[in-house]
Amino acid sequence: MEEKSILRKIILTGLFAAIAIILSGIYFPFGPTKCFPFQHAVNAVCGVLLGPWYAALSAIISGIIRNMLGTGTIFAFPGGIPGALVVGIVHRFWPKDYAAFAEPLGTGLIGAFISAYLIAPWIGKNMPFLAFQMAFLASSIPGSILGFLALRILRKTEIVKFLLDYNK
Repeated sequence: MEEKSILRKIILTGLFAAIAIILSGIYFPFGPTKCFPFQHAVNAVCGVLLGPWYAALSAIISGIIRNMLGTGTIFAFPGGIPGALVVGIVHRFWPKDYAAFAEPLGTGLIGAFISAYLIAPWIGKNMPFLAFQMAFLASSIPGSILGFLALRILRKTEIVKFLLDYNK
């Protein structure tokens, strides 16, 4: 990959993380978690546009900063990273914006599993898998829809071409 394209992807990764942090004021608490629909929207957009690894990095950065600000919890990591990875992987095999709808698969299945069976027991806040799954799906389904709509708008305005055109 060309040096310019890597630099652009790193800058966009930081930009997406910043957008997720700015929009993190909109959440709903559920047990020991805080569910952020806009994080899932950013995961969907970032996974489609930048791929799984940059999307996961964006989720990690926003999770760390939200935890440092006191607006996030440890569940930001299993609740965000798997969804971003799954969107990016699905998009590699099915290069359509509809890959954004795969975000709840990563968050609602993989993220809920990691949260219920690894993170929650580790911090002493046991909660059943189904409770995590319901909370994460209630956040990631609307988030993936918002992400898909954002992708459609970005494509119509041709901002995506400008942002990802590596020849400039």
